[in-house]
Amino acid sequence: MKRIALLIFNFSFLIATQSVAQVSVTGSVQSDMLLPNKDVETGFVKGSPTGYEDNFMTNTYADVTLQSKYVDAGVRFEFTQFPLPGYNDMANDFKGWGIPNVYVKGKLKNLEITGGSFYEQFGSGFILRTYEERSLGIDNSLLGGRVVYTPYKGIRLKALAGVQRTYWKLEKNAITGADVELDIDEWSKSMQERGLRFGLGASWVNKHEDADQIVMADATHRYNFPAFVNAFDARVRLQQGGFSLLGEYAHKTQDPSAENGYNYKAGNVGMLSASYSKRGMSFLAQAKRSKLMSFRSQRNVPAICRAAYINHLPAFTMDHTYALAALYPYATQPNGEWAYQASAAYTFKKKTALGGKYGMTAKLNFSHVREGSTTFYQDINLQLERKLTKKFKLNFMYMNQRYNKTVIEGEGGMVNSNIFVVEGKHQFNRKHTLRFEGQFLHTPDDEKDWLYALVEYSFMPHWMITVADMYNVGVTNRHYYQGLVTYNIKSHRIQLGYVRNRAGYNCSGGVCRRVPASKGVTLSYNYNF
Repeated sequence: MKRIALLIFNFSFLIATQSVAQVSVTGSVQSDMLLPNKDVETGFVKGSPTGYEDNFMTNTYADVTLQSKYVDAGVRFEFTQFPLPGYNDMANDFKGWGIPNVYVKGKLKNLEITGGSFYEQFGSGFILRTYEERSLGIDNSLLGGRVVYTPYKGIRLKALAGVQRTYWKLEKNAITGADVELDIDEWSKSMQERGLRFGLGASWVNKHEDADQIVMADATHRYNFPAFVNAFDARVRLQQGGFSLLGEYAHKTQDPSAENGYNYKAGNVGMLSASYSKRGMSFLAQAKRSKLMSFRSQRNVPAICRAAYINHLPAFTMDHTYALAALYPYATQPNGEWAYQASAAYTFKKKTALGGKYGMTAKLNFSHVREGSTTFYQDINLQLERKLTKKFKLNFMYMNQRYNKTVIEGEGGMVNSNIFVVEGKHQFNRKHTLRFEGQFLHTPDDEKDWLYALVEYSFMPHWMITVADMYNVGVTNRHYYQGLVTYNIKSHRIQLGYVRNRAGYNCSGGVCRRVPASKGVTLSYNYNF
């Protein structure tokens, strides 16, 4: 894999530098490091199953991209030989170093051809979404070729073929696909004059995997697996002014796997989303039904592993940023769920009874996920944002949550909680800002109540100091704390700290990574050029 990457990059660099057009070079470096310190209480001890092996741990990435009029090229170097806690969920497959991603892209009028590593998404990602999310340890890029062709305005065609990256290896199973998008409004002058946008889309993805067999231990029966799995997607979108509507449906043929218990039924997912927005007001309503839509390039990957996913199913739940609101995050259940979400936001005008002197914004969100009569997750939250003075702003959030820990994590029952958050921000002048958070989570279930406090002081443009503590009340009585100092200069960002992290889950868009407890000195460096 390293040899292929180097050959492709050397070739692409030669082409780009020979291009008549001027070549621009951009890139970035990201390095997150941990010097672990043993923590007997949480089991973060060297050599233990929940501890660490190395006295220095890091996830480090460096990207370089070359762009010109006719040719683009890129390469990424990664060093994860001593990965941070929680990134090894497949027998140390995340460990390694080298150049796993490299590409060259040719551009000519209405044609674009890519060779090497690339990312792609068809529609909402129901049958294809390859992407990188470093906080979750995800990079399911394809190595192969992709063609994007625009034969006429309003028509965009895509075709691709490749094999998927799974950590430091490439799967032998081939993935091919095609996509077409039609912007109907591009062909109608009257629609354009009325500001009406109307589009259609359709996609197809095929996975080829050897049609092997599994004989059960009791030798009473065996599973015969299909060599080809096909998935189809169709969608329609409509937009006029502040109103938009999206409908999408996908179907997948028989795809028995370890994740779905070797179920031979076809899979499907349907979604309907409607939204409306204008100045000071917005609404969103969504519904989704999915069944047996786990789609991986390997059928025997354990369900807990985040690798080898070809598609993505959005969670239709809110991604919270406050620590206690995100304590019990929802992970999409690909084997089947009904998901609903609705949200509304309204800004009360200045100098009104509710708006006050500076105005106030209220946001309401509701999410509910279930299958049959079993509730998987429910979240009702209200946020109020109000500026009290020219220099002081206050945010308040109340959240009621139901979290089925047995469904999402395997055991633990239903966790019912009420969460309260107060955040204040005072800007003394253009350079000095103080921000604080106070949070309280109350539940009679699981680990009972939690308290959280944060204070953050910014000295613009260079310095920021953060101190935070999350405390469990009534069960473990443990403090999980962090002290961080951040320095920014031009395109460089350096952060040094000492932290004690709680075991839990880090989620984004319904995809989660199990994070074990950890403790130690952290150092992060980011650079963009």
